[in-house]
Amino acid sequence: MIDLSPPYRLATPDDARELADLVNFAGEGLPLHLWRELAGEGEDPWEVGRTRQAEKTREGQVVVVDFGVGAVAALTGYAIDANPAPVPDDLPPVFRPLQELENEAPGSWYVNVLACYPEHRGMGLGSGLLRLAEQIARAEGLERMSIIVAGDNEGARRLYERQGYAEAARRPCVHGGWESGQEDWVLLVKALET
Repeated sequence: MIDLSPPYRLATPDDARELADLVNFAGEGLPLHLWRELAGEGEDPWEVGRTRQAEKTREGQVVVVDFGVGAVAALTGYAIDANPAPVPDDLPPVFRPLQELENEAPGSWYVNVLACYPEHRGMGLGSGLLRLAEQIARAEGLERMSIIVAGDNEGARRLYERQGYAEAARRPCVHGGWESGQEDWVLLVKALET
């Protein structure tokens, strides 16, 4: 990981509540659907999500924007192997198109989550986090970026396209109980200048 300076910092388990919110924003409600399926009887699905996010912070994969009042935006990402593994047959159908798209961007730094609380949008936080993601990718020796976005999320698409991302592939969504009008997932990629 690169050195971070305020307002950026690595997330900690104390950020789990905010991270669950942000991950659910970024995932168009699909994370909450997953957490409902994982929750035991009487268990709060949001608590499942918070626990999962707390675990991710321990891996050092999550960067947050914090102006001294807690996380208001987050970035999670990782390098996709140059030779990604085939999509497993037992992967739940709702996740299959996402994994297929991710596999179409081998050797890239994948922006898995980029989200901001609605009241903090329009402040340049997303652009700043994307620039930070590119710094991380370069530090890891990668030459391109990738991200998957909901096809109808025009605001996010505009942000990514302004930053140089372009559509590389798309797959239809599989809903499987996930209540969404979402039709397509879109893979966007960007070559990094050397």
